[in-house]
Amino acid sequence: MSKRQQQQQVEKRSAGFMGEFKKLLYRHQAWEVWRDFCTLAACSIANAVDKRHFETREKLYLDTIKRYNKTEQQVFPVLFAETVLELERNPDQDFLGKMFMQLELGNHWKGQFFTPYCVCKMMSEITCEDVDSHIEKQGYLSICDPACGAGATLIAAANTMKKCKHNFQNHVVFVAQDIDRITGMMCYIQLSLLGCAGYVCIANTITNPLTGHVLFPNEKDGQELWYMPMFQNQIWTWRRLFQSMGGLGGTATTEKTVEKEHFYMFFDFDKKEEAYGNR
Repeated sequence: MSKRQQQQQVEKRSAGFMGEFKKLLYRHQAWEVWRDFCTLAACSIANAVDKRHFETREKLYLDTIKRYNKTEQQVFPVLFAETVLELERNPDQDFLGKMFMQLELGNHWKGQFFTPYCVCKMMSEITCEDVDSHIEKQGYLSICDPACGAGATLIAAANTMKKCKHNFQNHVVFVAQDIDRITGMMCYIQLSLLGCAGYVCIANTITNPLTGHVLFPNEKDGQELWYMPMFQNQIWTWRRLFQSMGGLGGTATTEKTVEKEHFYMFFDFDKKEEAYGNR
């Protein structure tokens, strides 16, 4: 397929999303529709795995969807499906961020501007070097964006890890934070659909930053934590278990604990025999 044909497909997909979106603009403002779409999509994803916040987000979902009549309600699953299909077709992009800017919904009064995805790719390729030794030592690494927007930087990092033959779903914790609730949910939706493991915190990074261990973030007053489904899979569940067991003995960050985690998670039996066989 030529580049022109690829571009035509991209434009067709974007037009499909925009066409469905505009069906809701006869009775509602564009910003309200976008806010509600992100809210509904984020709640649908989160409530499948996050039982701690289930009741609050289920109520949020119901309070949001009732603003629309039955015909309008049917548009939101189509918008979500278009997002899924576009990220499936090309995971190396910030699709929702692109739609957001095309709709001119950015708050220029607050200086809100999404970093172009090509710049994010360049930054990720520069910074995601020498990750092999870190993963070999600890079993995983964390990538944090304290002003995540729609998640372009983290999406680029995930694709760079994949390009470098690293399984980012098992070896990377993606930590995102943003003061803007809507853009934070955009980030959450996209990273969740791409199969990233981690969480998004909605709060002011400067006055109310994330604290705690990267596997056990503390949800403080004024913060919302949105956990990605992949963060609940067996690998990350076991990692949290072993981290908490190490913490009970006061050695949560010691080399020995890290080695145990590396062994148990990746079944490196030769390393186990060498390190622990005679103990």
